[in-house]
Amino acid sequence: MDATPVCDFPGCSGHGTITSRLSPEGYLVATGKKAYSFREAYRRFNYCEQHHDELMTGVWSRVRTPDDKRDGHVAPTAI
Repeated sequence: MDATPVCDFPGCSGHGTITSRLSPEGYLVATGKKAYSFREAYRRFNYCEQHHDELMTGVWSRVRTPDDKRDGHVAPTAI
């Protein structure tokens, strides 16, 4: 039996070989628990390589665009 998780990107049934703190929308999502580290503070997601690359491309383009700084979401680089 294959223990590799399924990609968490909506509509994808590929293998989730990359673990990330980014949600499918490209943001950090708090666990809601009292956390003492970054690893405990944010949920984990699994992605196939293609969807992880797409999410990272979106994050970096958003971080570099000054107009998107007011959307209320914490940039992955802010932590």
